[in-house]
Amino acid sequence: MESLISTFHIDFRLFIAQLINFAIVFSVLYFFAFKPLVKVMTERSEKIDKSLKDADEIEKRLALTEKEQSEIIGAAKKQANLIIEEADKRGEERRNELINKAKEDIGQVINAEREKMAREKGETLKEIKKEVAGLVVMTVEKLLNEKMNSEKDQELIKKLVK
Repeated sequence: MESLISTFHIDFRLFIAQLINFAIVFSVLYFFAFKPLVKVMTERSEKIDKSLKDADEIEKRLALTEKEQSEIIGAAKKQANLIIEEADKRGEERRNELINKAKEDIGQVINAEREKMAREKGETLKEIKKEVAGLVVMTVEKLLNEKMNSEKDQELIKKLVK
């Protein structure tokens, strides 16, 4: 070993001093650099893990929200279809009501016109009877060549009209 020491020129006192210096530098670096660096790295790792967990949770919530959204949209479409069907039914009912009312109105107009025609027919028949009675009286007068008085005239008219 002595040959080694003499070959490499190793001095034990210098070697021990360097070991002490190394221990001091190592201790300072360990407490002031390595330990805080490990702490920061640990915190950073925890923060990354937490972010990943949060991202997974957000993805699950997003998937759930998308599912709820599609369900809500489906329900809204169903409700819209029901509303449209109901509106169609109401429109059809209203149309039928209007058609029925129009038919009733037309029927009333037709009945009113029939009644009017019947009245006019009755009046026309009365007028025709009066004219025929007058013509009959004139014809009879000409045939009889005499003027009839009102009483005879009325009697003759009544007989002819019946």
